[in-house]
Amino acid sequence: MNKVKIHFLGAAGTVTGSKFYLETQELNIMVDCGMFQGLKELRAKNWQQLPIDVSKIDIVLLTHGHLDHTGYLPRLVNEGFRGKIFGTAPTLAITEIILKDSAKIHEEEAEEANKEGYSKHNPAKPFYTLKDVESTLGFFESKQEEHWITLSKNIKFRFVFNGHIIGSCFIEIEMFGKLFVFSGDIGRQKDYLLALPKKPKWADYLFVESTYGNKLHPEENVEEILIKLISKTINERGNLIIPSFAVERLQTLMYVLWKLYEKNKIPNIPIFVDSPMGNNVLTVFKNFPNWHSLSEKEYDAMCNHINIISSYGETWKTIDDPRPKIVIAGSGMVTGGRVLTYLKQLLVKTSTNVLLVGYQAEGTRGRSLLEGAHELKIFGKYIPVKGKVHHLESLSAHADQAELLNWMSGIQNIPEQVFLIHGESNSLSGLRVKLKDAFGWQVKIPSLIDTIEILIS
Repeated sequence: MNKVKIHFLGAAGTVTGSKFYLETQELNIMVDCGMFQGLKELRAKNWQQLPIDVSKIDIVLLTHGHLDHTGYLPRLVNEGFRGKIFGTAPTLAITEIILKDSAKIHEEEAEEANKEGYSKHNPAKPFYTLKDVESTLGFFESKQEEHWITLSKNIKFRFVFNGHIIGSCFIEIEMFGKLFVFSGDIGRQKDYLLALPKKPKWADYLFVESTYGNKLHPEENVEEILIKLISKTINERGNLIIPSFAVERLQTLMYVLWKLYEKNKIPNIPIFVDSPMGNNVLTVFKNFPNWHSLSEKEYDAMCNHINIISSYGETWKTIDDPRPKIVIAGSGMVTGGRVLTYLKQLLVKTSTNVLLVGYQAEGTRGRSLLEGAHELKIFGKYIPVKGKVHHLESLSAHADQAELLNWMSGIQNIPEQVFLIHGESNSLSGLRVKLKDAFGWQVKIPSLIDTIEILIS
């Protein structure tokens, strides 16, 4: 009898912090290794030591490069991990960019907190440093999509493209004759830059994300909404600030805005992209053309049309620029990054429009703005929200309920067990009911730190 013990160390009962640890007698595998984001009590868990022996992890498999799936890696190394970290080549490229950016933000926030004295900790310390990230990169090893990789006598795995962001895949792990499928984050059926997600054909044990498990994305006309907001910004001689995730969302926005200009649907309003991480991600698009649908000609024309900010000094010049303009800046949930500088200076103006274009987790500034907050705490000070906040849901990189069901519709067997992960309570419950009605599947919603044992004869 073979035993697989599964530890739900993150993204269980919540969206962020994806970490799933699989213990077997042959090999120990961690699928994703993300940071918690959002609510303070969740973020506090990042500082807690994992309830496992990290030194016994042999392999980490990454579905994609987002922080909530990779951001804990430097801490894992600090806690004694010495195995290998596998991902597709663009996933590892994105992960390196995101970890370096994250480390820089951690270092800057600790320095600012110590300078201004607004941290409860004395001194405030960064969660990890750039030096920690450099140590982590030595464990990276890229693997091709759809190629089975043998890990031990009875364990093998492969990555399979699932949209969402460049390099993103779901993971199939065959252990002792049973197929364990981890969805990662599933992409959209229609995407400006990516192909359709591939579907699993078999799953004995299925671990599926539920970010929008109880929702359907609205049928919005993205171009019309942007045209109206840009017209409003020009008429009010104000600023349109778009907090954006640096991976995929930022490039998608660049593409859509460039195409609107090309079609003469918007005037030549200055567009600024202020995200050092986003700029680096553009290089990943250039280096991995087979992973997206942009031609080299389109890529070059798009980048030439938009002002790419490269220094913090340029950030302040852009803020002081009196012209109506569009600013796309990280981060997407307004948790850090350059967008905070813009919002701190410009939220107090009624001529400022803020457009939220992605998922806003509980406890983030983005969620507060979405829910109508009258003030926002930035760098230890409360800033009045005088500008107008708008929301564009249909640019989400996450599949909605119908798209999740479509992704699972290719599975030819009845899974022995389905685990719903990476979702808030309403999303998890909504998808569980839908899966039971649509497929008659047995569904579990694990809680954080739950452990489940599977016996395989």
